Amino acid sequence: MGASIMNVGTSRQVSIDVRVSPAALYDAVSDVGRMGEWSPECRRCTWIGGATGPTVGARFKGTNQRGIARWSTKPRVVTADPGREFAFVTGHLGRDMTKWTYRFEPDGERTHVTESFEMLRKMPWYFRVADRLLMGVTNREVDLAANMSETLRRLKVAVETG
Repeated sequence: MGASIMNVGTSRQVSIDVRVSPAALYDAVSDVGRMGEWSPECRRCTWIGGATGPTVGARFKGTNQRGIARWSTKPRVVTADPGREFAFVTGHLGRDMTKWTYRFEPDGERTHVTESFEMLRKMPWYFRVADRLLMGVTNREVDLAANMSETLRRLKVAVETG
């Protein structure tokens, strides 16, 4: 498949069923310091700017690595609805670029967890070049979907056994 151009509105979502409550899953995901435990690219996150937890407007720094590529982001929390939804946006050059959302839906003794991303603006051409040259990724949309599946798989293991 050729290079994907991630335009405004490009989105993907993946889901998994986990044998813990929506509240427990929300607590795990919204504790951004744990994100490095399950994300294939994120190495660590820390609250910044006086933030100490998941509230709308709180910011955190995410440190990421993929192959030889290393980068950081400073996402802003846009939804902090305990047991239901946690979402944040990443930006570039002072403008929101990608919205990441985790939704938690009770289903008997399980919770249906959905992770999604949505492009809020077109990905710059130089990001696509870096994806290919530094990370070996030719289709970032498909790659991100695979990463979300792995993130949710690791999250499931962590919360079901933890």
